[in-house]
Amino acid sequence: MRLSLPAVLLAGCTAALLLQPLASVTFASVTSTATASTATASTATADPPGARRRTAAGDGSTTSLPLTAGNGLAPRTTRPFELLGVDWDGPAAAMDGAVVRVRTRDAATGRWSEWHTLETDAEDGPDRAPHGATAPLWTGRSDGVAVELRPGPSGAPPGLRLELVDPGGGAAAGPSVRTLPADPAPTGPTPTGPAPTGPAPTGPVPTGPAPTGPAPTGPGTTGPGPVDPAPVVVHQAPRPAIVTRAGWGADESLREKTFEYTGPVREVFVHHTATATGYACSDAPRVVRAIYQYHVQTNGWRDIGYNFLVDRCGTIYEGRAGGVGQPVHGAHTLGFNTDSSGVAAIGTYVKDAPPQAMLDALAALAAWKLGLTGRPADGRTRLTSGSDASRYPKGTVVDFDAVSGHRDAFRTECPGAALYARLPDLRTAAARRQPR
Repeated sequence: MRLSLPAVLLAGCTAALLLQPLASVTFASVTSTATASTATASTATADPPGARRRTAAGDGSTTSLPLTAGNGLAPRTTRPFELLGVDWDGPAAAMDGAVVRVRTRDAATGRWSEWHTLETDAEDGPDRAPHGATAPLWTGRSDGVAVELRPGPSGAPPGLRLELVDPGGGAAAGPSVRTLPADPAPTGPTPTGPAPTGPAPTGPVPTGPAPTGPAPTGPGTTGPGPVDPAPVVVHQAPRPAIVTRAGWGADESLREKTFEYTGPVREVFVHHTATATGYACSDAPRVVRAIYQYHVQTNGWRDIGYNFLVDRCGTIYEGRAGGVGQPVHGAHTLGFNTDSSGVAAIGTYVKDAPPQAMLDALAALAAWKLGLTGRPADGRTRLTSGSDASRYPKGTVVDFDAVSGHRDAFRTECPGAALYARLPDLRTAAARRQPR
């Protein structure tokens, strides 16, 4: 992989932090420079007592290492991994005021990274998370780790665990469609009827690409699955090409077999994953798989939180399963997951400018997704907050741009200052793609 840039926070949709040394350092045997390749670390590769390993397709895995009595972890050799985080039993608020820092050893060079602080109040997720977890950190290929932990005022919560994710090679696509081709632009007269407002379909659907007709019955299904909604040609834009879950190697055995749907999508929230921006686009599926495994195997969510992801080359990836044309209920914008779709730009766009190919893909995706329900991409949308933990108290009705940044709904830098500054142009470009 060519992800050799310093690791930065990801998936919690927070910008990379300026890392400051703590007042005291737990592991004095590890020096504070990135060149500390001679740092002392246990050379044992066997998992320590209490470790738990869950596998994924293509030799992927998530390994949990217990942080006993709320302590950190001395430098040690581990199974290879590319993403890590810390989770615990109990609510996210149990780690309020805590500081968790990690450093990792590059599997190719043996060099130790600087200390990196994990975000303990990750703002992505369902409105009711099963337990607390930090935002994960993308490290690139690593084989060693050290953890420093300082509990908050409430003390260390029970069940603290370090989670090491290896995305592996992914599941084989088999006969499944790897990429949904772009639709041609709509032709002919444009009807002006209202968008459909009925409830979204429920019940399980088969895995693989978005359904385009009656779903076959068989294992994992209980009858016909949902089909893409009937086209609403008021503001309807053509669907862009989308890499399916089969295309990025999703292990469909990890997620819940049934799906949740929300009402018609009236809002698109733009995020960034806060990973390194200089990645090779061929490596983007590994990042997507790692986020997927962390969201499901560590956070305990139904599926990956985002509805879609977009890489720096403009490739769009299907996120949460259930049909790309369906109003799939995601876990991306705490308090405002209902009647919305979450799209994550892979990278960190605080200072780095988002590539034009990425912006074009985001505009095309927003134009199509909002057009399915007759929504203009340059319009406004009123949503009701579903969580007091969002920027707005639960029950507050908020007026958003139809294409908004995560920071508009939550106190965060996401999607980064550089990408957020481009949202007005993105809305304009999306609206131009929608017939009037």
